[in-house]
Amino acid sequence: MPDVTTAPSAAQVDYVAEHLLTRAAILVRLLVKQVRSPDISRTEMGVLSILVEGPRRITELAELEGVAQPTMTLLVRRLHERGWIEREGTAHDARVVMICISEAGRAAQRRFRAQFLAAMRADLEQQSGEQLQALSQATDTLGAFLDALQQRTGR
Repeated sequence: MPDVTTAPSAAQVDYVAEHLLTRAAILVRLLVKQVRSPDISRTEMGVLSILVEGPRRITELAELEGVAQPTMTLLVRRLHERGWIEREGTAHDARVVMICISEAGRAAQRRFRAQFLAAMRADLEQQSGEQLQALSQATDTLGAFLDALQQRTGR
């Protein structure tokens, strides 16, 4: 890892750009493996988590989850069949369909999230105080970075 005691350097920027997303994705995959629910996939959980924040179009869901629109359409169909989501039209354009989470979907998302967080807490409890402090600071830094990106991109 590059020296972090000086002003940001090209090496630091490259290091973070090359490793942050990969490591975050691996962390999520490892935790999902620990939870392994036969009722819900990681992608289904991701969609429900997005919808907790508010209704979205299928195209937005596909973009946010990084899947093709036809794949998201099938996923939304499965979630709808389970009663976890609802489809609603908009008043200003009848062609637009918004996907909303149902109460059953909220309950499923809360159950999986509780299991996920329990697994994460168990793993974090194995870390030293120093490691946990560093992870806490990194979490705050990542949150500020995400806030700045969302403001810049309007999401």
